[in-house]
Amino acid sequence: MKIVFWGTPEYSLRSLEVINNSKHEIVGIVTQPDKKRSRGNKLIPSPVKKYAISNNIPVFCPDKIKKNENLLVELKKLNSDLFIVIAYGKILCGETLNIPKYGSWNAHASLLPRWRGAAPIQRAILAGDKSTGVGIMKMEEGLDTGDILIEEKIKIENEENLETLTIKLSDLSAKLLIKAIDILNIKKNNDEVNLQNQLTLNREIKYAKMINKLEYLLNLDDTAENIIKKVNGHFPRAYIIFKNKNLKILKVQIYSNIINNQNNKTGEILGVIKNKGIIISTKTFPILLLEVKLQGKNIVSKNNLIQQINLNIGDRLN
Repeated sequence: MKIVFWGTPEYSLRSLEVINNSKHEIVGIVTQPDKKRSRGNKLIPSPVKKYAISNNIPVFCPDKIKKNENLLVELKKLNSDLFIVIAYGKILCGETLNIPKYGSWNAHASLLPRWRGAAPIQRAILAGDKSTGVGIMKMEEGLDTGDILIEEKIKIENEENLETLTIKLSDLSAKLLIKAIDILNIKKNNDEVNLQNQLTLNREIKYAKMINKLEYLLNLDDTAENIIKKVNGHFPRAYIIFKNKNLKILKVQIYSNIINNQNNKTGEILGVIKNKGIIISTKTFPILLLEVKLQGKNIVSKNNLIQQINLNIGDRLN
């Protein structure tokens, strides 16, 4: 099968590599334009663009998709069988989706129709979901509303964070995309493949809106459970303000050996466990702070964390 691959971030790379190393041919890659991604305002190409260049694959970086006649002409010249889209970052319009002979297909990191939209992995963790997965969906102009070709479910572990779950789902996406492409290749001479309408799956429709940076700020006047969800779901960006600097909270756990006393204020230091971390009060159970990164400093844990925070029992962290 001749494939045009659409993707932008690191998450897309595993699928791109697997497809490029298969019997199928990637005839072109579409990715987001270079952006200022580091200090110094230097324009940096996306990970997918870097891969395209290093593997001598034609790459397109359009500023816009809709009503881009030049892009449409170039894409049609590629005479592709499929468009494969994974974390490209923009919505494709109908005139683009209809170019390939056998349709445009997306690997979406949720069990649709739950978590349609831009941030399905984060929203699943933030909601406390026990499972998630990947679905290979035939694309249409609606927001992740297309019929499902195949999908696979995985468990969200208790200490799963955005980084670890993203890696798992990236690997799963690559595996399912190859399986889906092979199915479509076998059936390409037929008019129909077996698809399942999302609304027949008896799942709640939920929308994974894009993450707002304001969500990264933690409120210790919250339940321990919600704080941990936010630390894991926003990893490694969740933070509090400490001594007028951002203190990123990277790893915490519920400390159930102490039940908060009504006299304790939220954010109060309840204790220190040598070579482990700091116990902090919340609205419910205390949490044990295990790993942090203070603005301008390195990541610290255990005794280094205790020394860097340098607060006494009864002091408040926020």
